[in-house]
Parts: sequence; C-alpha cells; structure tokens
Amino acid sequence: MTYYATGFPPDCRSGVSSHVQPHHHMIKPNSNYAGISRASDESLMEAITDRKQAALDELYSRHGGRLKSMIGNVVHEEGEADDVLQDIMIQIWREASRYSPKAGKPLSWVATLARRRAIDRLRRRQAYGRAKERYADLTPESSSHQGVQTTPEDLSRSDLRTFLDEQLQRLPSFQGEAVKLAFFKGMTHREISAATHTPLGTVKTRLELGLQKLTQALKPLREKI
Repeated sequence: MTYYATGFPPDCRSGVSSHVQPHHHMIKPNSNYAGISRASDESLMEAITDRKQAALDELYSRHGGRLKSMIGNVVHEEGEADDVLQDIMIQIWREASRYSPKAGKPLSWVATLARRRAIDRLRRRQAYGRAKERYADLTPESSSHQGVQTTPEDLSRSDLRTFLDEQLQRLPSFQGEAVKLAFFKGMTHREISAATHTPLGTVKTRLELGLQKLTQALKPLREKI
C-alpha cells in the first residue's frame, strides 16, 4: 500500500495550498534536491517548503516510527497514534515554511508539534469519555420493562431521555447520526466510519462537536444526570 504523507494522492495535491510565502528568516525554497535519501533533515524541510513530495516521504520514513512511539506514549491507542501522526505530516506539508533552523533541529520542531497534538487528542478523548459516561443512563435499555412498577426515578430518566432526543434532533444531521450510532447502537468510531463511509477523523470530529452541543444544552439539568 502506498503511503501519501500529505494525506493526498499525487493527482490531488493541487488542492493543498502551495502559496504560503516563507516568513523572514525562515527557510527558503531551493530548486536543487539531488539525493533526497542522503539529504539532511534541514534540506528536507527546504524541499518540503518547495512542495517536494519525495522529501516529505523521506522525512516520514526516517522519523515516522519514532514520532508514532512518542505519540503512543501519550494517547496509548495505536489507532489514535496513527491519526495524530497523519495529522502531523499534513501539518508539516502545509507549514514547513514556518520552520527556522534558528529554532533547533527539524526533528525537535516536529516532535514539539506531535507532542502538542497528542496531548490535545488525549484531552478531547477524555472529555468524550466523560460525556459518554454522563449520557450512558439516558440511552434506552434493550430489555423491556413491561410489568415492572414505574418509580419517580424512572419517570425522571424518561423525561431526560425525551429531552435528550429533542436536543439530538436539533443537531446537524451528520453530528446527530454519529452520536446516535455511538450511544444508542454502541458502535465504535471505526464501526461508524465503515457504516457511514466517512473518514475516521471526520467521525471523531462530528462526535466531539455533537457532544459539546449536547453538554451545553444539558447544563441546566446536570444535577439530574
């Protein structure tokens, strides 16, 4: 399988902006990049600034494993680590001109980007987990309650479920679908991605945005949840 570090196949890379002008004192494009595999990391960054896909592939080949290991130590989940690493490679492709040799070695610059993104991903996942626990008792239970006496607590939960359903209807359709599949169907991110033919990262973003809106809507009822 061919890996495109930019996230775009060669015939689609024109969609990635190539008009970013180098900042003052930043690295500047150079038209001669013979021997990419033997080039220094600094030279690779110059080549990436000049939109040389081979240079980004070489940077990934050299440091991808190390970066994934570092990211994995933060997020502790291989799929998440792969996602963050892909995001980092796309960010490097877009922002290579912002790297300055005065700031240190390219690997240090990239590692800083990776660490920040990994921490951000972990925090978002933790927030997602808290929200999932909060809404767990609001989802309909699979077993039937016919013949079981209804208690005031049951009525309160029923009201909350009704309120939650109303809020779900107000979400953008794609966000509402993702939330329903996650909580009412118990599907994982990857299962939702496969079922809806949607990129995994997009599924996660839809869930996070949907949950943020639901959390805001449910704040007045927090003591009942």
